[in-house]
Amino acid sequence: MQYLNNLLLNTDSYKASHWLQYPPGTDKTFFYVESRGGRYDSTVFFGLQAILKEYLAHPVTHADVDEARDFFAAHGEPFNEIGWRHIVGAHGGRLPLRIRAVPEGSVVPTHQALVTVESTDPAAYWLPSYLETLLLRLWYPVTVATTSWQVKQTIKAFLDRTSDAPEAQLPFKLHDFGARGVSSLESAAIGGMSHLVNFQGTDTVSGVLAARRYYGALMAGYSIPAAEHSTITSWGRDHEVDAYRNMLSQFAKPGSLVAVVSDSYDIFQAIREHWGTTLREAVIASGATVVIRPDSGDPVHVVHECLRLLDEAFGSTINSKGYKVLNHVRVIQGDGVNPDSIRAILERITDAGYATDNIAFGMGGALLQHMNRDTQKFALKCSAARIGGHWVDVFKAPVTDAGKVSQRGRLTLLRHREYGTYKTVPVPADCESIEDMPLPIGWEHALETVWENGVLLRSWTFDEVRARSLMI
Repeated sequence: MQYLNNLLLNTDSYKASHWLQYPPGTDKTFFYVESRGGRYDSTVFFGLQAILKEYLAHPVTHADVDEARDFFAAHGEPFNEIGWRHIVGAHGGRLPLRIRAVPEGSVVPTHQALVTVESTDPAAYWLPSYLETLLLRLWYPVTVATTSWQVKQTIKAFLDRTSDAPEAQLPFKLHDFGARGVSSLESAAIGGMSHLVNFQGTDTVSGVLAARRYYGALMAGYSIPAAEHSTITSWGRDHEVDAYRNMLSQFAKPGSLVAVVSDSYDIFQAIREHWGTTLREAVIASGATVVIRPDSGDPVHVVHECLRLLDEAFGSTINSKGYKVLNHVRVIQGDGVNPDSIRAILERITDAGYATDNIAFGMGGALLQHMNRDTQKFALKCSAARIGGHWVDVFKAPVTDAGKVSQRGRLTLLRHREYGTYKTVPVPADCESIEDMPLPIGWEHALETVWENGVLLRSWTFDEVRARSLMI
């Protein structure tokens, strides 16, 4: 959507008037981003680098200012043309901001400052507020990465309990099925990339491309040949078994994986009669692992029943932890999958004696779409302003909602070297440089300056992000 490329119009309408609303003598402002709680008590920080590279790395031009001026004049809002012309003239269109952030991939408890944004030019004190709309969309990649990470902890716990090879299997236990269920291609790219922080299985091509563009990952995710209902039902119900036989002949090679949706008609009959009887020897002879995909019904019951029927047909081996691992076949559940149903499915099959080796999950809407900014209660708030040469605290404290009380003063995030704990602390008023502030014994700065005056100072690789998400 090329018509949306003007950074000056990537904001809320009312932001255009805010430069007139600060007290006289204001020459600097300081903002921070935090998760104020929500479904999970910690978040995986991810996605700021993509936002900076995509939107802030391109200098503002006089043509951008012209377009914004004309738009807001017709739209009914005042526009700070002088201020934006100053940014173009004095800074070459590069934004006079300093952005400090926790390293991407960090797992940080809620109620902590994850990002701070401050103006660096007295004539552009209003700029951090103007960019709030854009920068706060950070909530989306963080929330997707957090949801995916939390599911990873659930699956890991069951793998550790029931599997002989948990670490080797974990990266492919949750597959991204979400591309068709999100609101835009950009959402698929950002959300799909965020999931890949934790797993390597995906069908969201745009997410893999985003990880390559913004984090240098040549190939962050992988997929396998898989059937959909149309490729099965086009053979007709009377030739359902021929559709399955074709999948074997096309894709089932020694050591390969092939996924086949098998509930277009009757999943249980398909397992008993087609996979477990007619095609049983062909499956075994192929040397492939055939992954049966149910796609309807109650996920907890259906997965358990599919495992039981596949066990009857192909048999299983008892591993060292006393759990059954199916021979030649597996199951992937992609319907009705969310963090709660994944746990319920794993509890059921574990109680029935089946190892987590036997199951993988595909998650779509619940992974990339069923969330919003309030899932983790994200906010970007002003906490300090320099007025008349002195820093003053800026905060809100509504009597009707204590959960919306904001932090005050210039802030930074500290991390304990030994224990890995975090705490957000105010910066002393007489300390001009945050990096030079005195720190309590045992603590270090957890925020790094990643952006300053139009220059990206720190660029994380995807491997670095992934490794950091494991450090808990």
